[in-house]
Amino acid sequence: MTRRPAPYTRKDEDSGERLDRHWNELLQELRLAQTGTQILFAFLLSIGFQGQFQAADQFTHLVYAGTLIASALAVALFLAPVSFHRIVHRQGLRDRLVIAADRLAQAGLAFLVAAMAGGVLLALDVVLSRPVAFCIVAGILIWFVTFWWLIPLGVRRKSDEVAVDRADDT
Repeated sequence: MTRRPAPYTRKDEDSGERLDRHWNELLQELRLAQTGTQILFAFLLSIGFQGQFQAADQFTHLVYAGTLIASALAVALFLAPVSFHRIVHRQGLRDRLVIAADRLAQAGLAFLVAAMAGGVLLALDVVLSRPVAFCIVAGILIWFVTFWWLIPLGVRRKSDEVAVDRADDT
């Protein structure tokens, strides 16, 4: 299979400029993810100190613990590129920085999905029966996976197929 050239390659852009552009695009994405995840994390921290929560059953406490941990890990992964950048700044490692930051962001998204699902489960378990809450959360997980991974991967696959077809035509 013939791979298409790097997407959004500009003819007047050298590899350093392209890496800078990719880094800046990733930073914009991370700013959004970091803010939302940090708000979720702060909210989750406050729940554990509520009197009613302390009287909840073991299942609720386990879901809470898992959700809080997933949220903390997502925050860590979304902030990791900042630390990474500080450590490798001016070392000529921008290519590795962009690749590592991309992988850290992907992992952060996975933990964010887990934290979102746990948070929704905690809330729905209070107002609905547990089986109904599980079913709704399963649907929400499918929703996230579909829009965050399956659709983008489908678009990417289709784009690769079109690029191969174009290359075969030449």
